[in-house]
Amino acid sequence: MTDDRVYYVISDLHIGGDEQLEEIEFLNELLGFLRRLEETDEDAELIINGDAFGLWEFTTIEGIDKFDVLEETYPELFEQFRATGENIPITLVPGNHDHELAAYDEYVDRFAEYNVSLVQDDSIVREADGAEIHFEHGHQQDPNNRINDWGNPNATPLGYFYNTHITSRAGKLSDRGRFNWLKDVQAVTPTEWMPIWVLSKYFYREMNPVLRYALVPFLLLFNISAVLAILAGLDLAGVWSMPTEPVEAFFGRFGAAGAAVYNLLVVNVAVVGIALLFGVPLFLIQRDVKKTIDRFGVFEADLTVDAVESYEERAREVFEERPKTAVFCYGHTHRPRTKEVDGGLLVNTGTWLKRFHRLDGVTGLLPPVFYPSYQLCAVRMEPSDDGLVVEYESVEKPSPAHEELTFTERLLSIGRVPEPELPDKTVVETQTAD
Repeated sequence: MTDDRVYYVISDLHIGGDEQLEEIEFLNELLGFLRRLEETDEDAELIINGDAFGLWEFTTIEGIDKFDVLEETYPELFEQFRATGENIPITLVPGNHDHELAAYDEYVDRFAEYNVSLVQDDSIVREADGAEIHFEHGHQQDPNNRINDWGNPNATPLGYFYNTHITSRAGKLSDRGRFNWLKDVQAVTPTEWMPIWVLSKYFYREMNPVLRYALVPFLLLFNISAVLAILAGLDLAGVWSMPTEPVEAFFGRFGAAGAAVYNLLVVNVAVVGIALLFGVPLFLIQRDVKKTIDRFGVFEADLTVDAVESYEERAREVFEERPKTAVFCYGHTHRPRTKEVDGGLLVNTGTWLKRFHRLDGVTGLLPPVFYPSYQLCAVRMEPSDDGLVVEYESVEKPSPAHEELTFTERLLSIGRVPEPELPDKTVVETQTAD
């Protein structure tokens, strides 16, 4: 290993799992990236920083047998590992989803057959321009996925049960739906989005289309109808007189279309009025019950870890313990980002899984649209005269929105299509920088 080596870092591929989870939607892009490294003339190393494989998502086989399935399912990928590894070193660090890689020594030999060096520790260090780069997947900073007994094949943090009972089950059931969407459950982050994501996909994908299109105007006009329902209630109570004649006259100008809209609004107001009659007291009761539960502390554990704070604290510890460390590189949260922390740089390598961007409705009660996109990337770290250059290299893959979103979802997304950007290039000063 030389001090001026270039490092390429990727993480969170989550390859493998039961049934529908076998599909790798970014396989061609990954193979293309590995072929480019196969042909590079740089003194480089590829580091796969955790969760390369979804071993937790295999629930019908155990132990080293999972490697056999991976090898049989993705022969082209493993052969490309072999070819790329003949040109540059490939180092694999376990994450939480593939923690079993640290539990069975046979994995080291099996990966070595494909020129992949499996390190069974939870972190590694590399030198660059007189400084050090610290790599770890990041799950050890997540209380729901932390593995205290590292290397124990029976280690089962909360995240293990979530993936074996929910993610894996989704892979087995996904093709039973009208559309094969449930397998994308592993791409839903943060975890608290899960219930509303399922509701959204049910409404836009699974619900009978006739029923859905009948509900859309009611849900879309809910806010307006709620105000009108309240005004109508005041009118009935004699508190305020509602000017219905001007409203009828206004809609009457548009003929049959205006009459249809007016009648729809009247029906909508009536329905919303009934909903409010029962919904308001139920809401007040639900809120009071929640306050009572909070007072007793029945549910104190959060499903998702803070996406920033715990990693900043861990980086500060590493920078203090090893003053030569210039970069703390991690994955796990699926959010590509950089941040300067105590003179060093915090770097997250993102994910190769599909990402969802939640687009809440601008009015009414329509479920949010979860807009899909890809943000495939590799982090490149190269020593230079100015210090250590950290740069994100994008691997282009179009959004699958046109194929995966219904007409209604695409209509509600007009003008709000997200355009996520990767962090800018950063230069970290090192001791030997001029």
